[in-house]
Amino acid sequence: MIAQPPIQFDRTSGVIEGANAWERAASLALVAGSKVSSLFSHRGYRFCANLLRKTLPERDIAVRLNSDATFAFPYGDGYWSKLLNRSFKYEEELELLFRGSADVDYTLLDCGANYGYWSVLVSSRPFGSRRAIAIEPSSKNFAKLLNNADINGNRFEVVQSAIGATRGTARLSGTKHEAFSIAGGANADGENVPVLTLDNLLDDGRISPDGKYLIKLDVEGVEIEAIKGGTRVLQGDAVILCEDHGNDRNHTVSRYILEQTPLELIVHDPVSNRFETLTELSILDRIKVASHVGYNVFGTSSAFWQDRFRRMNAAASQRVH
Repeated sequence: MIAQPPIQFDRTSGVIEGANAWERAASLALVAGSKVSSLFSHRGYRFCANLLRKTLPERDIAVRLNSDATFAFPYGDGYWSKLLNRSFKYEEELELLFRGSADVDYTLLDCGANYGYWSVLVSSRPFGSRRAIAIEPSSKNFAKLLNNADINGNRFEVVQSAIGATRGTARLSGTKHEAFSIAGGANADGENVPVLTLDNLLDDGRISPDGKYLIKLDVEGVEIEAIKGGTRVLQGDAVILCEDHGNDRNHTVSRYILEQTPLELIVHDPVSNRFETLTELSILDRIKVASHVGYNVFGTSSAFWQDRFRRMNAAASQRVH
């Protein structure tokens, strides 16, 4: 059967094209669900959206994120359909950093890239057309990632691999495409995948030791192992952007960065709208309000990137005043 062309949706204008009457009605339900569930950090949205998805034909939707970025995913997907809600901001603290670094000649290492959302955006003109390497272990996700690279002119690189502490292979498993992980060890379900370290990217000549890097570690439970595998990269002009999950009241990832590495630990405080450098972890008790979502924290030993965070704070203060 020939696949139907994707539905088209423009987040700037709100115009949806190529959808039949039922698909248009579904889009209204998906938007309404996002707006209502946003009051509860989108708890329950994924479940309801995936139920609705079962009533829809199997086809993609291509969302125009900006004038130079298109991101496609299966229509009705319970994770990504929140993008149909034009007021929804996905990982806003990361977008602040990427927008605030549009004038910097850096490379995004998009580890656990999923379908490539951040690689699509960072490589677009409004974000400085920066180089991106999208690294994703799941073969199912990788097919979607390749498609998003293709529809954006193959302007970012793709690598099929997991990221860990040592080079090798691992068993990838999980039931949610946004939460596949190698953390579970041997598992009858799933697939065997190659594993690279961040430092292997230096060894293999994919990146250079004198470059500037923003390293997104969306690696579902192996953040600390990934950090251990990036000692040399993180000695340079690099920032790690990684998840500290809301249900972890011990703040394990942040604690590791603060106590076991030479990196400064930084978090975006939504109250002050500033990137705060932490010397202890109590602020995370206030910021991590939802137990079912992840919160991004940052680690860097780079004077360049520390200055960049200060500049973004100063710019935010000027906008307020």
